[in-house]
Amino acid sequence: MNAPRTIAGGTLAADPRLITKILLGINAAVFVAILALNDEFVTHLMLVGAFPPPEFGWEPVMGVAAGEWYRLVTSMFAHQEFLHFASNMLLLWWLGGPLEAALGRVRYLALYLVSGLAGSALTYVVAAPQQPSLGASGAVFGLMGATVILLRRLNQDLRPVLVLVALNLVFTLLAPRIAWEAHVGGLVAGAVIGYAMVHAPRGRRALVQWGACGAVLAVVLVMIVVRTMALT
Repeated sequence: MNAPRTIAGGTLAADPRLITKILLGINAAVFVAILALNDEFVTHLMLVGAFPPPEFGWEPVMGVAAGEWYRLVTSMFAHQEFLHFASNMLLLWWLGGPLEAALGRVRYLALYLVSGLAGSALTYVVAAPQQPSLGASGAVFGLMGATVILLRRLNQDLRPVLVLVALNLVFTLLAPRIAWEAHVGGLVAGAVIGYAMVHAPRGRRALVQWGACGAVLAVVLVMIVVRTMALT
């Protein structure tokens, strides 16, 4: 008997929240490790472009511009404050389950990771080189963007999720110490990838879906390379 299919063409897993649970577990484990270890540990995880700033002329310099590209990924799973961690994980659980069930595990994971990278890349490009940033907000905003697209595709009521997006954007712009760049970058990337995943024609579904992920990744890579060249 054939396995049931999701709206995006993937296979509906027995546990529709498996990847969401794994992502929650990784974030929780990193959060506990940060609390247990000293500040030097989180310093190696957070996103920072270049510190000290290039104009200072001091050596050594740490950050993405110094070749530490891994920070674009590790910062997506790092949180220092409980409220920040709890709010991101609550949104991940609320939004992630339905998206994982609709898209399938692999596509859902691609959406999460590429959206998070897009948020990190925009932060790296726009924020001051020495400004630190961390948190899963870019990836979570990507889930928000994809959720809007999915609900519209299914002709569901958009008002609850639109209110959620609007409130989060207002909070992003008004609250201090919030990396709005990660939120905006993740939201846009999530909406683009989500559109490709739920609107891809059946005959070219995989090509369109993975092509969209590849295109967003290509834009992210160009942004990172250009910014690195400007800082070095």
